[in-house]
Amino acid sequence: MAEKTKEMMESWSFLDTVESNFRPLVVIELAKGTKEETIEWFTNRIVDKKANGGAQLLIKPLVTENGVENIYLVGASHLRLLLGAEAVGLVKECTDNSMRTFTYSSRKTFKHFADDNHNFLTMAECQYIIKHELENLRAKNEKMIPGYPQAKLYPGKSIVRRLLTSGVLVQIFPLHDREELKKLSHSWYGRVKVGYQPLDDIRCYFGETIALYFGFLEYFTFALIPMAVIGIPYYMFAWEDYDKYVMFATFNLLWSTVILEVWKRICAILTYRWGTLLMKRQFEEPRPGFHGVLGINPVTGREEPVYSSIKRQLRIYLVSLPFVCLCLYFSLYVMMIYFDLEQWALDYHKENESNFSNLMLFVPSIIYAIVIEIMNRIYRYAAEFLTSWENHRLESSYQNHLILKVLVFNFLNCFASLFYIAFVLFDMKLLRQSLATLLITSQILNQFAESLLPYWLQKRYNRKMKKRMCSKKTDADLSLAEQVNMEKEMGTYLGTFDDYLELFLQFGYVSLFSCVYPLAAVFAVLNNITEIYSDALKMCRVYKRPFAEPTANIGVWQLAFETMSVISVVTNCVLIGMSPEVDALFPDSKMDLVLTVAFVEHLLLAIKFIMAFVIPDKPRDIQMKLAKLEFESLEALKQQQMKLAAESLKE
Repeated sequence: MAEKTKEMMESWSFLDTVESNFRPLVVIELAKGTKEETIEWFTNRIVDKKANGGAQLLIKPLVTENGVENIYLVGASHLRLLLGAEAVGLVKECTDNSMRTFTYSSRKTFKHFADDNHNFLTMAECQYIIKHELENLRAKNEKMIPGYPQAKLYPGKSIVRRLLTSGVLVQIFPLHDREELKKLSHSWYGRVKVGYQPLDDIRCYFGETIALYFGFLEYFTFALIPMAVIGIPYYMFAWEDYDKYVMFATFNLLWSTVILEVWKRICAILTYRWGTLLMKRQFEEPRPGFHGVLGINPVTGREEPVYSSIKRQLRIYLVSLPFVCLCLYFSLYVMMIYFDLEQWALDYHKENESNFSNLMLFVPSIIYAIVIEIMNRIYRYAAEFLTSWENHRLESSYQNHLILKVLVFNFLNCFASLFYIAFVLFDMKLLRQSLATLLITSQILNQFAESLLPYWLQKRYNRKMKKRMCSKKTDADLSLAEQVNMEKEMGTYLGTFDDYLELFLQFGYVSLFSCVYPLAAVFAVLNNITEIYSDALKMCRVYKRPFAEPTANIGVWQLAFETMSVISVVTNCVLIGMSPEVDALFPDSKMDLVLTVAFVEHLLLAIKFIMAFVIPDKPRDIQMKLAKLEFESLEALKQQQMKLAAESLKE
């Protein structure tokens, strides 16, 4: 260990902060009017050596025809990126086909490594390393940001986060590689084809988090096909015969359980191949919006803001929880208005019996679906504000509380009316109509709001930018300036939250009540096929390139989908028990029917949990590879300890 540290320190000392072949990877935009002393201090900290607390990166201003515009390009030498890869714990494939954590000292043992091969690290990995180094620029003895006395600093505080919260730093984003993006776009969405997505290429360009989302979207679409195939003939031959939905509901139960267990195995295969299954979780720093009284962190010993957990709990239970309950009550109130509209449309149809009155039967459901989408989006902003106000220290804690708030509201808002129709009104015809309308309307609205509208707005802006800059092109460097100026005005991709939420709600529509409307899976498959293309277009053309984020799974969303599958078991069991076919088996005692349904439901839940336990989350070969790596690391640690002990005995 000592020799490895010594070699790494020597490598750091030989690193130069000047490289003739400068490759811009990341863009830093400072606010207009930023003071010169602030810019000089910040850029000096970026290029300063690691031993002096700097990032030891390369930086140069973006020069346009108007001069310097407070936009800076950041890059790094090849050696600096390799040392950074070791610092962040990147996992790469070795020549013996095993996956190991990259170390600079053993770099020759990794596949495709060569001193002159600058493509050993993907561009996304290089940008992730630069982001990591910038975020780990920490204040030393500075008490404030030079030129901004109100922006306080303390030893160990992240400089970039303070610059962001004080408004000096506008944004940091990674640059697109136009040639690679063009190739990826062509293979991904440039032509309509039947086949798998280029997940490895997506991962190399956008990182593991986004690649895993598209992998899950693709897998979920394929998993819906059996439901869709069964649903089409079921719709054609047993549309009004609700006794027949018993078999469909039974298949639904097995389907919703198996697909999630199989996904865990596929996820493990993908993330092992990408190296993120082996990456160690890094110590979480306080999130940018966290504030409090300056104190000492008992774990790190560093000075940082401290906020009372009692105050946070009081904010959660005395403000956030009542607000969420009030929103849920309002959602139920809107639902009852919807049922009044349904009754009005039904009465109107009975009086007129015309084609127009037939169409009017669908109007309340369409209006309600639009209102649901509007309420979901408004509530999302309120939930984000409340969760930020709760002042969570860690980003993971913030995300978990936000997801919980949003999921609870969205679940009630989207499904409460369907539960009411099914289990209070017992109106299967209305349930079918409402489910179809809600599903189709929400899919159309989401496609428009998330992809088509942003794409049209971005295309319109790009045309204006190209017209404005076309006549001013004088040299080759202006093309880079044009690219930076176009990309900095593009929207920021806020993560996969909304994408997973959309799939979660779709999974609910399909698994909870699709036995009543068999075509739900068909529409879900059609939507997801277009979703793959529209989301790919969105990532490549509408938004700035996001920083790559290593991940080993889909996180809390796996638990959310599993919870929905448990609810679907209960829902489908009750639907089966309500069918006239099953009801006829218990003509004398309804209590026997209830007890039988409860017994079957508990039995199916037991089978579900047994299947989850029996089916391994990781394939056998990956389990063996992970066990082998763990054994080798323990042996290496043992050898190191024995070596140190022998050296101490000699002394």
